[in-house]
Amino acid sequence: MLDIKLVRENPEIVQNNLQKRGDPEKLEMLNNLINYDKKWRNLLVQANELRHKRKKITTEVANLKKQKKDASKQIEKAKHIPQQIKKLEIQVAKYRENAEILLMKLPNLLHESVPFGKDESDNVVEKLIGRPPKFGFKPKSHVEIASDLGLIDFERAAKVSGHGFYYLKGDLARLDFAIMTYTIDFLRNRDYTLVEPPLMMHRKPYLGVTDLEFFGDQLYKIENDDLYLIATSEHPMAAINMDEVILQKDLPIKYVGISPCFRKEVGTHGKYTKGLFRVHQFNKIEQFIFCLPEDSWKFHEELQKNSEDLYNSLGLHYRVVNVCTGDIGIIAAKKYDIEVWMADDSYREAGSNSNCTDYQARRLNIKYREKEGQSPVGFVHTLNNTAIATSRTLIAILEQNQQKDGTVLIPDVLRQLMGDKERLE
Repeated sequence: MLDIKLVRENPEIVQNNLQKRGDPEKLEMLNNLINYDKKWRNLLVQANELRHKRKKITTEVANLKKQKKDASKQIEKAKHIPQQIKKLEIQVAKYRENAEILLMKLPNLLHESVPFGKDESDNVVEKLIGRPPKFGFKPKSHVEIASDLGLIDFERAAKVSGHGFYYLKGDLARLDFAIMTYTIDFLRNRDYTLVEPPLMMHRKPYLGVTDLEFFGDQLYKIENDDLYLIATSEHPMAAINMDEVILQKDLPIKYVGISPCFRKEVGTHGKYTKGLFRVHQFNKIEQFIFCLPEDSWKFHEELQKNSEDLYNSLGLHYRVVNVCTGDIGIIAAKKYDIEVWMADDSYREAGSNSNCTDYQARRLNIKYREKEGQSPVGFVHTLNNTAIATSRTLIAILEQNQQKDGTVLIPDVLRQLMGDKERLE
């Protein structure tokens, strides 16, 4: 969330940010937040004045009683003060809570390099890596390829679990694990610590890591329990230091997380819903960094380089887009997407790289201090980047590496992990 001091002292900065995002509803929220914030602070002043008045009268009564004088007038004056204070405290709590709720809903401040736009169609292509493969035949979709090879089963998965699930079989399942193993080793060699996080989270940390009002309908809630299945390992990794103060010497902290991910994918009917692209369960390797505020833009580029080097090593054709103001979401200050080329000649998102600055850390109350025993200096910055979502990487490999005879070339760097196999066949 934003710093309330920024809202109080420089509301025009927040207002300009919301105008860039094209969000009139949030502009109204900002105005209401400012009003609620003023109200609770003014009411608190009144309550404190009454407390001071009560204390003063109490002293007067004590002095009068010592002097054996009549204190009935002072006692009468003080009689209704506690009730008045209680009423004010109730109002303070109400307006303060309303202000805090609205503050959580306001989006992060955008970096100046984020392009203006209404939706994903306005995202700006920054890089185009490689070229689309040239086939001497009509290319198939990954669904056709994997089904023809007997390596995937959507129909039986639908019978068992419903639409959006699948069985990976044989060498395609092995390839899924090979991608994960390769990616983990790739990032461990760059000094990222492997983390296998909890697959469920309480509501409180989930409110910290993301906007549950927007993202909550994508989550699977455990019935009769305060637990949600995670949508990405980013979320439990972000919350790992919730309500803690990190020593400056321990920063940066770099993680590579591995987990299955669970998403309802509500509201995405008809949009790339066939096959592996938009499913309810998939495996993902995630990069996550906690760092000093002055270092976060450097690490944003480091994360991007990691992803690009990874996709380059797999020999995949992709592009990098700078996500525009209308598509970026509330948590990130800037976001790059990697979009892989598909056989229908489209580019689709395979991963996202976000610098969340202090926005996420402020929601989770994660601070840093220079030395043990000293007061916190401020909030850390957090960054996250999809290293590999295996389901979408499998699509890219199947569709970009398909051969005329129906087989699929396995990327060179994965062959050793596949028992030196060269093809899916």
